[in-house]
Amino acid sequence: MVIRSVEFVGSLASPDQPPPSRLPQVAFAGRSNVGKSSLINRLLGRPRQKIARVSSSPGKTQTLNFYEVNGAFLLVDLPGSGYAKAPAAVRDSWQHLVRSHLAGSAELRGVVYLVDSRHPPTAGDREFVGYLAETGTPTLIALTKVDKLKASARARGLPAAGVLNELGISADQVVTSSARTGEGAEELLDAIAALLETEDGS
Repeated sequence: MVIRSVEFVGSLASPDQPPPSRLPQVAFAGRSNVGKSSLINRLLGRPRQKIARVSSSPGKTQTLNFYEVNGAFLLVDLPGSGYAKAPAAVRDSWQHLVRSHLAGSAELRGVVYLVDSRHPPTAGDREFVGYLAETGTPTLIALTKVDKLKASARARGLPAAGVLNELGISADQVVTSSARTGEGAEELLDAIAALLETEDGS
């Protein structure tokens, strides 16, 4: 997939709000400190001119943010979980917003779920990926920040192996990535294109 155009087209702060358009969607999700906004910017060809907001303080994405790509689909940046410095009630409202959208969107074709390659998946990671499996949502796992791994760990394939075991997924669902170097960007874009090829994303 070649990125020709990207436009921010709106945000949702409530499950009652309609999406900004009825184009097919691919959503990005993950813990608040996993590097989601940085990877989105890299994928969309904006590593310097930021589209998705990048912050040194995790948890800054607090709404569903929609980016129209190539006039053909919406990339949806979902609020992160985990380290966000917000009251429990606010974090619960974000979770409700996310799950309502995932369960109720007829346009959703799949989810790219990000996991930090330097650490084992958390209980929250397992719960979220399990929820996606229960709802039958096509899921890709992007292992982020692989440029920060030791060469010996990468050579032994430890990050991917741990994710496969912990999350109960198949090897073809995992892509290693780095927002800094661009590793995995082309593979992720090709996988997103495959999700969009059929009406139901299967």
